[in-house]
Amino acid sequence: MSPSDLPTVTLASGTQTLAFPKVRLKVLKGPDKGTAVTLDRDEILIGSAEGAHLKLTDPTVSRNHCVIRLTPKGPLLRDLGSTNGTRVEGVELREGYVPPGACLELGNTRVRFEPLDESVQIPLAQSERFGRLLGRSAAMRRLFAQAGNVAASNVTVLIEGETGTGKDALAESIHQASPRANGPLVVVDCGAVPPNLFESELFGHEKGAFTGADRARAGAFEEADGGTLFLDEIGELPLLLQPKLLRVLEAREVRRLGSVQPRKIDVRVVAATNRDLREEVNRGTFRQDLYYRLEVMRLRVPPLRERPEDIPVLAEHFRRLARSGADVPAISEEALRTFQAHPWPGNVRELRNAVERLVVLQELPLAAQAPASEPANGEICIDVKVPFKDAKNALTEAFERRYLKAMLEATCGNISEAARRAGIDRVYLLKLLGRYGLRKGPATG
Repeated sequence: MSPSDLPTVTLASGTQTLAFPKVRLKVLKGPDKGTAVTLDRDEILIGSAEGAHLKLTDPTVSRNHCVIRLTPKGPLLRDLGSTNGTRVEGVELREGYVPPGACLELGNTRVRFEPLDESVQIPLAQSERFGRLLGRSAAMRRLFAQAGNVAASNVTVLIEGETGTGKDALAESIHQASPRANGPLVVVDCGAVPPNLFESELFGHEKGAFTGADRARAGAFEEADGGTLFLDEIGELPLLLQPKLLRVLEAREVRRLGSVQPRKIDVRVVAATNRDLREEVNRGTFRQDLYYRLEVMRLRVPPLRERPEDIPVLAEHFRRLARSGADVPAISEEALRTFQAHPWPGNVRELRNAVERLVVLQELPLAAQAPASEPANGEICIDVKVPFKDAKNALTEAFERRYLKAMLEATCGNISEAARRAGIDRVYLLKLLGRYGLRKGPATG
């Protein structure tokens, strides 16, 4: 079954709501045989953890085993680095689409996945903007509706998204739309703080608390009192410090290094990560209890490749910002088509850089251009006029295209055999072939 045949998330009439099917999960084999749950959500976590939507007692099932997300292209399953893996209809799957009625094997447990005819309606924001974020796609308008509701409350928020999607802009926009907007917004980049300074950075220290502490200093929590503390890249927080952060979140008080006196704080915490922390929990690098404390409300910023309809409006927005009052020609239809065909691994940040380069130099970055013909002798062509990252992405794409063409020739177009030899999932292989225009006619195998 192809992704186009799968039950999908769709825009309802009037385009003010998003519709997706309810899902029934029934355990067919294992300690929980006979258990069945009907869920009205578009992301479903299966595992042995307390917070799982289908909680299993099978010891061969990981705490956060796999997640199924209902997407416009169909139900997408992703294994969360489980110990024993996830199989769909007998085939081990790291990530791929799940057909209705399919049997999932998690350890020694077998579960049937059944989308139902009954659908759930999710409201979308009418505006194409939320604070600093811009988007007309259903995915972004849904995010805007969620963020607006979250901003009005005081709950802790966990923002997930790939690098460059705008997690920091969303955190700032939530703060500005909240009752705490007149208070401080303090940002701590957990990926940039040396491990030995984390505790002082977050909680502060007294004079003489350690060598070099020649004066007392308030930490980020104290500085954010009455406002919002944004913990960017929270997945980088050292494991030894995680229990201390958990205590602060629960007690709403901090104790500076070198002090026994607790200080009450009034802080709203927003955290962000480019990882799936449920996978980190499985690996033992992130505490499950801290994850639950941060994930009171979870917001996912979709990558740009999932919302190509946002590219024209974003490109025009960045063009206006880049022109600095000068008369700059509009972006051509050809350039927009090229932009929409590009996978944008760097997401919105990469798109902005590409538009700025187009405005200044009137040329597309190498990574966003249509594939150039490859040299017959197989030598690598390097363009030093473009940034390192763009050149690297272009070379990666050239390698993938040549590798896939050679693999298809070696397997006479047999997709299953090509996927087996390449050591990648069949659905992912089909996705790559589609990206590079290498799917010609029905796939075999």
